[in-house]
Amino acid sequence: MERAGSFPSRRRLLKGAALAALPYSLLPNTRAGAEAASVDYPGAEWTQASASNYTASNRPTDYPLDYVIIHVTQATYPDTLSVFQNPKKEVSAHYLVRSADGHVAQCVKEHDIAWHAGNWDYNTRSIGIEHEGWVDRPAYFTNALYEESARLTAAICTRYSIPKDRAHILGHYEVPGTDHTDPGPNWDWTRYIRLVNFA
Repeated sequence: MERAGSFPSRRRLLKGAALAALPYSLLPNTRAGAEAASVDYPGAEWTQASASNYTASNRPTDYPLDYVIIHVTQATYPDTLSVFQNPKKEVSAHYLVRSADGHVAQCVKEHDIAWHAGNWDYNTRSIGIEHEGWVDRPAYFTNALYEESARLTAAICTRYSIPKDRAHILGHYEVPGTDHTDPGPNWDWTRYIRLVNFA
């Protein structure tokens, strides 16, 4: 028997907490569901590009996915996200990898067409991955950046049956008609392709 003015028993607290939580447990967890549904790559952070900077699509039904295109931003991670979110810039990529820790942001859904390659045909048939840094500053190409990017590329290649080789994992400079040089001469392709194949 409880004394007047005493605290409720542990059992009564637990029963009360269970009853209080019951209605909420029957509802879908919209926050968790929304986050999980908004990224194609587990662990990525959804940071959406402006809808003015990509084309809605239904790939791979509308267009086959044949390539992963590797880019270097020539800007910092936050500045690149700002560019993708600016509707006047007319540029985006599906993913952005941060130099310091390999953190991955997804900016465009894989089924949509990011404007990253400078060639419409390649845009329609590829996933674009930007990497924070500059082509002439190899210190930005950290172990974390290489490793996380390689895991991302491997997952994309597996999902769409893209061969994990240099004929299908391209540098931006290899896209026909482009005037870009990224990822540049300091990007270690041998190491990267090895990491993709072992991911």
